[in-house]
Amino acid sequence: MTGGHAPGASNAFDAARRALRGLVVAATVRIHRPVVGYALDEPGTFLGSGFFVAPNWVLTCAHVACGGEGGRVAVVYETAPGRGASSAPGRVVATLPERAERGASAGNWPAPDLALVQLTEPVDDHECVYVSERPAAYYGEGRVLYAGWTENEGRLQVLDGTLTVQGTIGGWSSDVQMRLGDNDLPYGVSGGPVIDPVRGEVIGVLKARSDHRPGGTSTGIEQLRTLRVPAEAVPAEHSDLYHAVFHAHDRYHRDRQRHPASRRQTWTDVQGRLGARPGRTLSPDERIQLLGRLAELPPPESTRGLLDILDSLPDLQGPVPLPAPRGWRDGLGALYESASDDGALELVLDYAMRAMSAPRPFVVPSTPDAEKALWVWVWQAAQRLSVRYRSGLAEQRIARLRRRDGAERDAPDTVSAGVHASDGPGGRGRDRRRGRAARARDRAPGSVARPSVLLELVRRGWEPDRCDWSVCVSAPGGAAVRLHEAERTPLAELPGRLAGPLAEAFRHCDEPGRPALLQVALPQALLGLEVDVWQLPPDEVPLGALRPVVVRCADRDRLSDEESGADDAAGGDAGGHWRARQAPENPEGPGDAGENDVHGENDGHGDDGYGDEGYGGDGYGGDEYGDEDVDAERRARWRWLHAHRARAEVLDCDEGLRKPVPTVEQLRALSHGTVPVLCRYGDLRYEDDAEALARIVLGGYGVALWRRRRGRSDAVCGEFHRGTIDEIAEPPTAQHLPEAVHDLRVRLREGRTESFWADGVALLYDDPHQPLPGTGDLLEAP
Repeated sequence: MTGGHAPGASNAFDAARRALRGLVVAATVRIHRPVVGYALDEPGTFLGSGFFVAPNWVLTCAHVACGGEGGRVAVVYETAPGRGASSAPGRVVATLPERAERGASAGNWPAPDLALVQLTEPVDDHECVYVSERPAAYYGEGRVLYAGWTENEGRLQVLDGTLTVQGTIGGWSSDVQMRLGDNDLPYGVSGGPVIDPVRGEVIGVLKARSDHRPGGTSTGIEQLRTLRVPAEAVPAEHSDLYHAVFHAHDRYHRDRQRHPASRRQTWTDVQGRLGARPGRTLSPDERIQLLGRLAELPPPESTRGLLDILDSLPDLQGPVPLPAPRGWRDGLGALYESASDDGALELVLDYAMRAMSAPRPFVVPSTPDAEKALWVWVWQAAQRLSVRYRSGLAEQRIARLRRRDGAERDAPDTVSAGVHASDGPGGRGRDRRRGRAARARDRAPGSVARPSVLLELVRRGWEPDRCDWSVCVSAPGGAAVRLHEAERTPLAELPGRLAGPLAEAFRHCDEPGRPALLQVALPQALLGLEVDVWQLPPDEVPLGALRPVVVRCADRDRLSDEESGADDAAGGDAGGHWRARQAPENPEGPGDAGENDVHGENDGHGDDGYGDEGYGGDGYGGDEYGDEDVDAERRARWRWLHAHRARAEVLDCDEGLRKPVPTVEQLRALSHGTVPVLCRYGDLRYEDDAEALARIVLGGYGVALWRRRRGRSDAVCGEFHRGTIDEIAEPPTAQHLPEAVHDLRVRLREGRTESFWADGVALLYDDPHQPLPGTGDLLEAP
């Protein structure tokens, strides 16, 4: 196999392949149980293989590493052929998945089945593999190299060879695995490296078949991008495990390459002899010098920040692969499949310039020198390009650094997006009484103004206990990118099936200290689904305590009057025990008409901010909107709530007494500043819960709140009434209600008694200006 090389170069290429094999074997290690008193070659303690991925870091399979006791293992390695084996203690610091079900045995762990082992004693002189910055999904054919340890005739020996790639498992999804065959893989090789022989890069971790049949699978190392992301901004590189490992990896290979006294062949040397050309523009030496300089910088602030950098590159083509890039090296790898031959170098340099001037999660004394070193590399690489391009680079550097430094000094007010809340009723006086946390929340950009995760469930009419689902990343402007989808998932299994896809989507959107909003689009019949209490995985903090979680109505346009009980115009029960308050005949509403201008400071609630009792308090009576487009009314309500303080209106309870929810027309007559509240959701009453929520949706409301009573029909609800009135009216606009409800759930989980009234609250937050993907599409005939 010459990999496209001319026949005359085959001898040199074969020599390079032999050198590559030597580097691979030198970095491949054995994992043993940490049993004292056994010889290093004792097969009885042998668990499997692994390899050094960075100085003092070993990557292996989770089922191999967790075969030890208490997360402790012994790592046996050789520094060079003939020097004999050495051992170092190690501890398992991370596994993917983080937990496996009880009874998971060797070879039966769920994908991706990876583990990182950290040596607890320093080892100075060992070889580390070079890990590809490209996802393994790009490698879908040909042959790969592998290495590992196994027991042969009572002795532990290293084994290496080639395997045929027979396709992939998972297609282009985030958890793709390569199927390998045409060779027997004996016990012990699981955890060893899988190598692209053409580029001289490790692309995966080997896993032999548990049934001992020929072949196995390879898990792409890019799965490590899904390691747990710290919730807050990291204060140092070692605070994020992923960056700690791969920055050390890139600096190791850069330092090894430029070591003046070493005569050992490096991975970069061998890659050059193989004829590798990363990204069709860089030599292996240029690449490792660039990666080494990027690894001297603090990491990106977040995956979202890195994706924004990639999106800003003018010549980047095609979707970003999954899992989403997390570090600077991942972003570089994402460029390789996008650049055209004549623009590849410009794309790499533009990316490096953005990395050099990006916002930092932290700064260390060496950061300015690292930025300068990166600039020197960019300038040297740009000498191949035109004078005009080089001149533009110099100007761009000054402008970008000046813009970043200015942004750090003066963070702009992005809360209101140009719309400022009025100081009207309940404004300034209420502001003085608010706590520091609430004021900070109101000053910060709301989660609705940032990218969010959209989970959409579609109930299968002929299988009501199952649903189809999709997970998207939604931009503030409404564009959505679908990451995952599945069909016929049982409702009871949704949390387990969605744990991985949601984690990947959150990584696309989260920023340090600012978890992204989760929008859950549900059919009206499932609006009561308790997504905010899901625990992903089972012993994790509930979703609603980790991030803002809101629900949307996915079938709003398909709701009928019958589903909302609109035929019962009187709104009373069969015995006539209750009659709804009727909308006033005067379309101007009670009070003087001149006091109810929707564009003024006063929102029609009177001096105390709550107005008269009755409907149509701000002049928006049902008659006035009788012939208007319902969607226009819905948008008008939304705009009002996002320019003024909201007012809670409990619809189904009056001082502890049940009452039916008003009819749709009566709800439309309520003021535009109203946020409907259901106190008795889940209680026995005149209409069921789905009908009550349908009336609110058909009434034109995009914001509503309810609590699930969970069978507490006689529970005292005064605190809930008072709490909702205060919490809904506290933020300057409804834009901050998702954060306000999230804050309540956090305090509730912390055991703060003053928030116990909020147990079971749910928030409808359905922006009519951001339709769900596919809304309005014509249905195709079957």
